[in-house]
Amino acid sequence: MVMNMNNLKIFMKVAEKLNITEASKDLFISQPAVSKAVKNLEKSLNIKLFIRDKQKGLMLTEVGKEILILARQMKVIENKIYQVADRENKLLSGKIKVGSFPAVSTNILPNTIALFRSKYPLVTIELVEGTSNQIKEWVEDRTVDMGIVASPFDPYEFEIINNDYMVAIIPENHRLSQENKIDLEKYQNEIIFCKGGHEIAISRIFQKNNIEFKENLTVQNAQTLINMVKNNLGIGIISKFTLSSMSHNLIIKNINPRITRDIGIITHSFNEVTPATKEFITIMIQSHKSESFMDQEVSEIDI
Repeated sequence: MVMNMNNLKIFMKVAEKLNITEASKDLFISQPAVSKAVKNLEKSLNIKLFIRDKQKGLMLTEVGKEILILARQMKVIENKIYQVADRENKLLSGKIKVGSFPAVSTNILPNTIALFRSKYPLVTIELVEGTSNQIKEWVEDRTVDMGIVASPFDPYEFEIINNDYMVAIIPENHRLSQENKIDLEKYQNEIIFCKGGHEIAISRIFQKNNIEFKENLTVQNAQTLINMVKNNLGIGIISKFTLSSMSHNLIIKNINPRITRDIGIITHSFNEVTPATKEFITIMIQSHKSESFMDQEVSEIDI
């Protein structure tokens, strides 16, 4: 037997008013609809809830009185259920402001946002895009609730979600198209760098290998770097993760020395972020932490 909660609510109103007409007015439904709901409830329970006295009018039966008490208890429990749900929804409502660089917005965030929205539809997500350095500034001044950036992550708390490495890109007709690897020291005068958070990882490896870091040509974004390389202006150095989100027909080469970096979520404190942000971070980690661009072999990127 399935209890019809609507019929039970109508019954409680009739029991309160002990008058079908007044109950229908309070409920904004017709008298026949009220009478039908009470009769259906009586039928489903196989009991009589009301008796009609010629002098006193509508009266509850003894079992009707017991049912009314239980019905009110059910209403209290129902209200508590909605209160718990409302409390949860209020925690997971409002807005999450996420700082991200374009490659993450393309490769990672769509799936994360889709999963998050399916679970928490009341939360609004605002995406602010910039370079890793800009995002770190936004996290610092709390312009965003969380940032997704390239390493290094200090001084923030962080959670790594992907590994990444740098590659070289050259045109199809380039003289080095048959080389297995591009030696950065040998061709340092031809390198085009892209400023976007990569420069720290590059400069550290250069220092470690005693390679002079020459800024022959520096650009601000990946698309500009690709265009420069297409026009034979040099050898582009870019992260494989970033490159995977770009459309191009360039040859991709491994480089020597190898330059690696991590991609991670940063905040001032994971314990202090809003519940909605914490859930968003959890879903992102669960969805993408196992994905590692480090697993791609040279044979996959050498064309």
